[in-house]
Amino acid sequence: MAVYTLRTPIAAEDAARLRIGDVVYVSGLVVTARDLAHKRLVEYLRRGERPPVDLNGGVVYHAGPVVRRAGDGWEVVSAGPTTSARMEPFEAEVIRKLGVKLVVGKGGMGRRTAKALRECGAAYAVFTGGAGVLAAAAVRRVVSVHWLDLGIADAMWVLDVESFGPLTVVIDSTGSNYLEEVRERAARKVPRVLESISWPFRAL
Repeated sequence: MAVYTLRTPIAAEDAARLRIGDVVYVSGLVVTARDLAHKRLVEYLRRGERPPVDLNGGVVYHAGPVVRRAGDGWEVVSAGPTTSARMEPFEAEVIRKLGVKLVVGKGGMGRRTAKALRECGAAYAVFTGGAGVLAAAAVRRVVSVHWLDLGIADAMWVLDVESFGPLTVVIDSTGSNYLEEVRERAARKVPRVLESISWPFRAL
């Protein structure tokens, strides 16, 4: 396990060296996007339009931040992660077409996303659920917000962060998917576990 401090835009070689179990801290710009924002991103791409934010070398954070007005701007109160599986139908296309180098969320992602990460030399990392205030503490300022018509939580927030983390890599640029591997190992053990549970009852 290695610990990395990365600054956006993340260089291709920095994203490619990340491996499962590595811990990452990010400084620079992080863009929040949940499922509605991802759906709109894909709609833009399929119409040949560019989204309002340049995500090349960027970080997409699956989060719906809690924000409040602060003078003429915004203040982030909490920014905990959203379950990443909701973005699985869209993430691969976003990674491939927009050059995203790090996706952050919670709960893991599927094989389509892992394949796109491998092809594009990017990674997926998790941030601790329930630690939204810790995430908010890393936000120096809100740079901009887009698509507020989707709602506060589902809008795309561009955040200037300092040492956002710790983020733990669970899918790396080789396509290795830690959570998927854990599930597969557990599934292989189920017959043996059931056998050990059932044998006393067969003797009765």
